[in-house]
Amino acid sequence: MHAVTYELIKECSRSGARLGRLHTPHGTFETPMFMPVGTQATVKTLSPEELYDMGSQVILSNTYHLFLRPGHELVKKAGGLHKFMNYKRGMLTDSGGFQVFSLAHRRKIREEGVSFQVFSLGAMRKIKEEGVTFRSHIDGSRQFLSPEIATQVQEALGADIAMAFDECIPYPADYDYAKQSTERTTRWAKRCLEAHTREDQSLFGIVQGGMYKDLRKMSADSLTDMDFAGYGIGGLSVGEPKPMMYDILGETTQHLPKNKARYLMGVGTADCIIEGVNLGVDMFDCVFPTRVARNGTAMVPEGRLVVRNKTYAEDFRPIDERCGCYTCRNFSRAYIRHLFKAEELFALRLLTIHNLYFLLDLARQIRQAIAEDRFPEFREAYLANYRG
Repeated sequence: MHAVTYELIKECSRSGARLGRLHTPHGTFETPMFMPVGTQATVKTLSPEELYDMGSQVILSNTYHLFLRPGHELVKKAGGLHKFMNYKRGMLTDSGGFQVFSLAHRRKIREEGVSFQVFSLGAMRKIKEEGVTFRSHIDGSRQFLSPEIATQVQEALGADIAMAFDECIPYPADYDYAKQSTERTTRWAKRCLEAHTREDQSLFGIVQGGMYKDLRKMSADSLTDMDFAGYGIGGLSVGEPKPMMYDILGETTQHLPKNKARYLMGVGTADCIIEGVNLGVDMFDCVFPTRVARNGTAMVPEGRLVVRNKTYAEDFRPIDERCGCYTCRNFSRAYIRHLFKAEELFALRLLTIHNLYFLLDLARQIRQAIAEDRFPEFREAYLANYRG
């Protein structure tokens, strides 16, 4: 019996949308869901209580960053990530694989893992089977990650859901490379399962395959044979056109079991979440809402509103008059613009609150639409007014 299980409540008869519940050791949570990202054991600028108030359920933290600082052993001594950051609801840690492949300019990929050196002048790959040796972007120290170590680190962190260590295939990638990489991810997934021992934590596998439908099927079939508690869908939203992403996503979800959660990794805009739900996805995460908030961009149903722009200097309306977040109930566009121009930290907090509330509320609207048998109409109406 897995520590984390998925309960399918309802399927939309006219789309792939699913209404469900994710049962975890820290509570039961409604899906589809958006998961705020707390990269370094904090959702930037926000307290756990503020996250609860806006309806946050499961949050994500980053294995790569916590492995380097403060170190997983320290987090373990603190009683695990939940106690360390005082977050009492669900939590997921990624494996560190994406950061290894995206942050590293210079790396060596072996079957055991990947080695890379940050801040080098060019990409270097040498694929074997061991693991990942890399230089910390913090102090330059030499570090090593493998499927076994990534799993052990996540067990020490103690989140409800841990992710298998994978290789994220870039876009574009030729077929032979994508096939070799996908096969390696499958072998690494098996090693993660064999290394995983913590009974109050579940492990999700990650489907790869690049932009090749046969490789996506191969990856999904191999991983479902291993009976993970749920399945991440990786290697999408990495620069490919959106129609291609949706095409590959639809191909992938049809090969995943209905009784397990499906998690589209690194996707956090309204249009992509709606289309992901339409194709059968249950869980989403992305740094996008918090990152653009710090740059002065607010998320609204029509797309984006750049509140730093001069046009809002005397605009005393809230960011979005339809929004119920703390920011929109209390502050104007003009005030928030002033805070950004004055470089006040409160500006970052206000837009972070708004953007996360926006996506959490969007997930609530999606769940309600599925429950009321009107998700296709909701999707059509929303996307008709969305301009990105």
